[in-house]
Amino acid sequence: MNDTTRIVIIDDHQLFREGVKRILELEKNFEVVAEGDDGEEAVSLVEQYNPDVVVMDINMPHMNGVEATAKLVEKFPDVKVLVLSIHDDESYVTHALKTGAMGYLLKEMDADSLIEAVRVVAAGGSYLHPKVTHNLLNEYRRLASGDSGHSIGTLKDVEYRKPLHILTRRECEVLQMLADGKSNRAIGETLFISEKTVKNHVSNILQKMDVNDRTQAVVVAIKNGWVQVK
Repeated sequence: MNDTTRIVIIDDHQLFREGVKRILELEKNFEVVAEGDDGEEAVSLVEQYNPDVVVMDINMPHMNGVEATAKLVEKFPDVKVLVLSIHDDESYVTHALKTGAMGYLLKEMDADSLIEAVRVVAAGGSYLHPKVTHNLLNEYRRLASGDSGHSIGTLKDVEYRKPLHILTRRECEVLQMLADGKSNRAIGETLFISEKTVKNHVSNILQKMDVNDRTQAVVVAIKNGWVQVK
């Protein structure tokens, strides 16, 4: 059985692309099988190399990352696309996710976030950069409170209560910080614990809440009133 995750990187900036490749190839179970610099090339490379994950820039000539993602998902339904972007606006994120991207990562990410994102997406989960999650939740809160003029119900009607029936007090703290859009590193610094300990807490939270990723955990927590919305 081959546990290697085969990766194609698509980005029109060669230096950035090479940096991403170096980071990913430090992981023994990752293999970058091909690189390209536009969306059209992405389609042909996926057909040729049959990768598990495509790490895709959004802004590229000829065919942008969103268009390429739509084509890839339609033609190769098993391939997982992780979008890289400088844009944290929710319109970019929702557009990419609607076309079939499994993850959305900002280019300001650190190496650990990139590696974690590829792992999660390769396993069939979804991964959003913490800042992106925060922006999406702000939009959700705006809609839910009726600020758009089209109220879909108010979050004020949801009674806040910590989910102590399934999580420990520390895990409740971590869940709240995930909802606040904090990264693992920021959570560790706030709680004075190591980043590894934070990752363990997040894994426990996902398992206990029976969700696949941190984004799903936050959405479930908001709907159930397990975190305070700010």
